[in-house]
Amino acid sequence: MSQNDSTPLVERSNTVMPMIILAALFFIFGFVTWLNGPLIPFFKLACELTESQAYFVTFAFYIAYFVMAIPSSWVIEKVGYKNGLTLGLGVIGLGAFMFYPAAEARTYELFLAALFVMGTGLAILQTAAGPYVVVIGPRESAAARISVLGIANKLAGFIAPLALTALVLSNMQDYTADKIAALDVVARGEALDALALQLQSPYIYMGIVILVLAVMIKFSPLPEINLDEDGEVAHLSIFKQIKGAFKHPQLVLGVITLMLYVAAEVIAGDSIGSFGKQLGVYGENGDFYLKLTSFTMTSMMVGYVLGILLIPTYVSQMAALKLSGFLGIVLVLAIVVVPDSILINLPGMPAIPWVIILVSLLGLANALCWPAIWPLALEGVGGYTKIAGALLVMGIIGGAVFPLLYGAWAGAINEANMAEGIADTAKSGNQIAYLILIPAYLMIIFYAFKGYTYRSWKK
Repeated sequence: MSQNDSTPLVERSNTVMPMIILAALFFIFGFVTWLNGPLIPFFKLACELTESQAYFVTFAFYIAYFVMAIPSSWVIEKVGYKNGLTLGLGVIGLGAFMFYPAAEARTYELFLAALFVMGTGLAILQTAAGPYVVVIGPRESAAARISVLGIANKLAGFIAPLALTALVLSNMQDYTADKIAALDVVARGEALDALALQLQSPYIYMGIVILVLAVMIKFSPLPEINLDEDGEVAHLSIFKQIKGAFKHPQLVLGVITLMLYVAAEVIAGDSIGSFGKQLGVYGENGDFYLKLTSFTMTSMMVGYVLGILLIPTYVSQMAALKLSGFLGIVLVLAIVVVPDSILINLPGMPAIPWVIILVSLLGLANALCWPAIWPLALEGVGGYTKIAGALLVMGIIGGAVFPLLYGAWAGAINEANMAEGIADTAKSGNQIAYLILIPAYLMIIFYAFKGYTYRSWKK
């Protein structure tokens, strides 16, 4: 088959069931991933962490993608795509069960280990599912298919913080920083232990559900695919495959762009809760800031719906990527400039600073980046598609490194403001640190205009 042929590896009439199964998987992706947002302020309180320490939640979770992406490609090479999906779900379930002893001991390092294991499982799933969704239909509509799965992913991201807050953390008004600080050492330890134990039941239940889904995938009609039908790459060592893949500049630049895009997506989704808490968005039950990740997920779902409706009939994947980059820059500059004292009143909600709404709207700018970057980066790589998918998954390291840098920068500015006695009047570090996203959106714009067109490193 010609590598530029848009004929899918799975006939269109057979794509409905695979898409349903993949949608279920992407729902799991989203539910597990976007629990990290409320976990950051939760662990900051329960484990008595600094601002920068709390962001090791995202580091531990997303660094697994970088470390395990290539091994995941090797695993999929050995067991196939379908068994790889089953294995990935099993590893995620194991990580969920690890929350039980971590909460029992209230040890941050054990929580981070559990998050790393869950990230490992997701690395296996993403390595398999990413190329899968690109090749089961025409490449020119790949962004639309990924957008469908993105809706499932972000719907889970919308539900996850609300579910965790409603079912587990609804009594956060009893665990405010001021109330905890007023307790003596023994009482404070007992209160924080009780708070941490609230995570045990939901993660046990989630682990069981994920293992059930793993069994269902194992016996599902999901077809196997072969991305190297001519056997041009499969016989090569993993290092030669990587070397061969790196000969494609559209892929290498795509990996860099994806890394920076993921940084923007994760910061927009996972920092908004801590920022909202800093600005006093508590609500009647004292837990509203834990739900703010759902605002970002709502914006992303709107973006995905637009992608389904517009791509490729009215807007090309490249045009969507260009618009995403420009919108991201405008929103970041607005976040930094708009005073946090300007409020908006929404029905049934506490007064919310407009700057929080602007952060959530970054989800709209980010929504179409993943669906557009994947097919553009994989176009023309031929039998290297499998290893290319693994390299793109490694790009998810942006979600590990940049939130950590964001937290460190925000914490440093906040500490400096407190030391100078201007913490109440100066712009917070949490707000200024969003400037870290400007390079990400500039790279997205470059890739959309020029980067994706390169087919050789030689001019």
